[in-house]
Amino acid sequence: MKSITKVIALLMVLVLAVGCFAACTDTKTEETTVSGEETQDKVKVVDISLTDELYAFGVSKDQPELLTAANEYIAKVKEDGTLETIINNNFGDGTPVAITSAEPDETKDQLVVATNAAFPPFESTEGDNYIGVDMELAYGLAQYLNKELVIMNIEFDTILSTVEAGYADIAIAGLTVNPDREKQVTFSDSYYTASQMLIVPADNTTFDECKTADDVIAILNTLEADTVIGVQNGTTGQYYVEGDADWGFDGYDVVCTGFDSGALAVTDMLNGNVEYVIIDEAPAKTIADAVNGK
Repeated sequence: MKSITKVIALLMVLVLAVGCFAACTDTKTEETTVSGEETQDKVKVVDISLTDELYAFGVSKDQPELLTAANEYIAKVKEDGTLETIINNNFGDGTPVAITSAEPDETKDQLVVATNAAFPPFESTEGDNYIGVDMELAYGLAQYLNKELVIMNIEFDTILSTVEAGYADIAIAGLTVNPDREKQVTFSDSYYTASQMLIVPADNTTFDECKTADDVIAILNTLEADTVIGVQNGTTGQYYVEGDADWGFDGYDVVCTGFDSGALAVTDMLNGNVEYVIIDEAPAKTIADAVNGK
C-alpha cells in the first residue's frame, strides 16, 4: 500500500509540475506578445477630425482656359471612377503609379505643376519618380490637355507664389481652398475632403477619452504655453495651431514649430523636442503607419 501511495503521490507531483510549467510558459508567451505590441507602435493618430477642408487645384489667374479644362477633367475623373481608382492606389490595396517628370523645355507644349513632394499619400518621391494621388491627377490632367508633364518640387510655402509669378501653370499639392489663397490663384472645383488630425506618442493617453473635436479642442486649450506642437510649414495645420482670422481659426496658446514635412515633425516628436504634431488626416495616418512599420 505504501508503494502504491508513493506512486500516486509522485504522479500528482508530476501533474502539478507539468501544469505549472505550462502555465509559466503561457504567461511568458503572453508577456512577450504584449511586450511586442507595446514596443511595436511608436506613435498614434487621434482619429477625430478637427477641421473640414476641401482640396482643389490652384490655377494661374492668367490662364482661365486652364481653369475650365481642370474643372472638366475633375468632373470626368469623378464620373468615370478614375478618381476612386487613384485614391485606392494610394490609400487602399492598389499600387501607386510612378509618375515621371519631363525636363522643362520652352519649345515644347508642357504643363508645369508646382507641388511639394513631402506630403504622402498625395505627393512624395520614389527614386527619380513621383507617386501619390495628386501626382496621378497631374499626369492625367496633362494627358487630358495633350501636354507633357513637368513637376516642380519646391517648398510648400512657396508653391502659390510660384504659380502667381508665372513659373508654374498650376499647383496640385493637397491645397485647401481658402479665400486668402485665392488672392494668388484661382481654385478649381474640389476633388477631396480633408481635415486636420493630431499625432501623439503611442504611450500618450491625454486624448484617449476624447469622442468629439470639442473634446480634443478643450484639452488643447488647457496646454501649457511652453507646449510645442509641430506642423508642416505653410499648411492648414500651421494656421490652425497659430490661429488665423482669414481661416477662421482661433489658435492655441502654445509654441508652434514648423518643419519642411510632417514626417520631420513626427521624428522630432519622437526625439522629445515636440509634444504633438497636427497635420492633414491622410498624411497623418500614412506617416504613423510608416513610423510604426506597417
